[in-house]
Amino acid sequence: MTFIGILQILFFFAVILAITKPVGTFMYRVFEGRRTFLHPILGWLERAIYRFSGITEDEEQTWVRYSASLISLSIFSCLLVYIIQRFQGFLPLNPMHFSTPQAPTGSTPMTPDLAFNTAVSFVTNTNWQSYSPDTTMSYLTQMAALAVQNFVSAAVGIAIAVALIRGFARHTTKTIGNFWADVTRCTVYILLPVCVLTTMFFVWQGSIQNFKAPVTAQTLEGASQTIEQGPLASQLSIKMLGTNGGGYFNANSSHPYENPTPLSNELQLLLIFALGAGLTYMFGKAVKDTKQGWAIFAAMSALFFVGVFVCYWAEQRGNPLVTQLGVSSAYAGTHPGGNMEGKEVRFGIAESTLFATVTTDASCGAINSWHDSFTPLGGLVPLFNIQTDEVIFGGVGAGLYGMLLYAVIAVFIGGLMVGRTPEYVGKKIEQKEVKMAIIAVLATSLCILVFTALSSVEPFAKGGYWNAPGPAVANTNNSGAHGLSEILYAYSSGAGNNGSAFAGINANTPWYNLTLGLDMLIARFLFIIPALAIAGSLASKKLIPVTSGTLPTNGSLFVVLLIGTVVIVGALTYFPVLSLGPIVEHFQMLNGKLF
Repeated sequence: MTFIGILQILFFFAVILAITKPVGTFMYRVFEGRRTFLHPILGWLERAIYRFSGITEDEEQTWVRYSASLISLSIFSCLLVYIIQRFQGFLPLNPMHFSTPQAPTGSTPMTPDLAFNTAVSFVTNTNWQSYSPDTTMSYLTQMAALAVQNFVSAAVGIAIAVALIRGFARHTTKTIGNFWADVTRCTVYILLPVCVLTTMFFVWQGSIQNFKAPVTAQTLEGASQTIEQGPLASQLSIKMLGTNGGGYFNANSSHPYENPTPLSNELQLLLIFALGAGLTYMFGKAVKDTKQGWAIFAAMSALFFVGVFVCYWAEQRGNPLVTQLGVSSAYAGTHPGGNMEGKEVRFGIAESTLFATVTTDASCGAINSWHDSFTPLGGLVPLFNIQTDEVIFGGVGAGLYGMLLYAVIAVFIGGLMVGRTPEYVGKKIEQKEVKMAIIAVLATSLCILVFTALSSVEPFAKGGYWNAPGPAVANTNNSGAHGLSEILYAYSSGAGNNGSAFAGINANTPWYNLTLGLDMLIARFLFIIPALAIAGSLASKKLIPVTSGTLPTNGSLFVVLLIGTVVIVGALTYFPVLSLGPIVEHFQMLNGKLF
């Protein structure tokens, strides 16, 4: 690792630390319905949405009604995105004629299974893409279907976190807020203003934003090259801020149009963590003890630093068996220059590993390097980040409500240790809350492990008679341990609402499109619904006064307990399959075997 590389990582974190309090304070005021500096500018838009939609913003909902509102919006959104994709050939703003007989050679047809997978993917904030966007989706589909869902799914995630915060903050009440008002306020006052400003910034840096058809250019060698156009910058902003991650181009944030400069790269990283970090402070402010929020922030930060420096070390070390003639003995046991395979030379190893860690700590999934090309231990970090249920700052909302569920489990374990009924921020944690938290955690691991096991052994999953007509082709580009890692990463990414991939897997088959769609749906809603049930249960309880026997949950001891809970639950669940994948691949690499 280099001094400049470490400095880049520390600078990024310092900026996140600096903006956490102001962002959290602003979000607290927005969701409390208080006036902010944006209300004179955007208040009319919020009121217009309420009038048009028939929303009564002051009408509170129980957790059951809140959940029903969430499910109804998700079903409607999923159907709308599916229909737009299937009929994009008949709709305007399709200069490349995708999904028509005039579609260019090499474009991807929008089959029913692919449309289902994509609709589910964007509605659940996953943005898994089994296709190349610039050769599949029309401009209208990119904007009216995908970009819109980037806003909606992000607002839904934040709304769930806010509802759970209210569960801890309120007492002796049956309601946890109004889902429709929460989604509207989040979109109008948080997502929309930031995205307008950052879109202009990205255009200034060199991203494109137009409706032009692709142009053909002649290269210096005399060959022809097609240069894609389209409304990119606007989708780029919300994909990062909303931790959606779905790129306009297949190369995602390694493409010069999506990530033109080191400055744009830094802003994208900050956007991924900004709202997740701010929500931790909002939590502390809502429960009237900001130390509680900083304790959660500290736990997330510790996990972030361990991950990013392990990944950076592994990639900078590279393959120790790779040597060059004349290399100094100072490089013994290392790969001179580090592992640059699959990385953008503009960003190098430090920024690539930072991006890989940040995008998988959050449920973003945007990439500026190919995780499939990382060393086994370097690739293990983003994979394990996702398998922690994306609680290391996490996706917008998802990181906080995921970490709060782990906090419920942690205080339950702590209560067992000292023989007391567990309490957290003045609420007694009882059987119902613990059961709901365990259901949520087990739902994701069940999806990941079951679908990975089936896809590793069944012929139609590995590449057989469910593929397109022609010779059977393996769905993974690699065999052995790395092939298993590609499959495991895919289902982990789907269940964790991440969307990134070990790109060596061909997921655009009926089996993967359908099972990954189910993977996303089950893990998303079997995590959210228990979280809302906990919110409703806690909101109805009385506040418990702090006594000498109460376990402090705003200090270093609780931070360690919380980190241990996240790591141990993840390690115990996934260690066997990780041992068969990246861990055994690491030892095979040291013995000269690669996949």
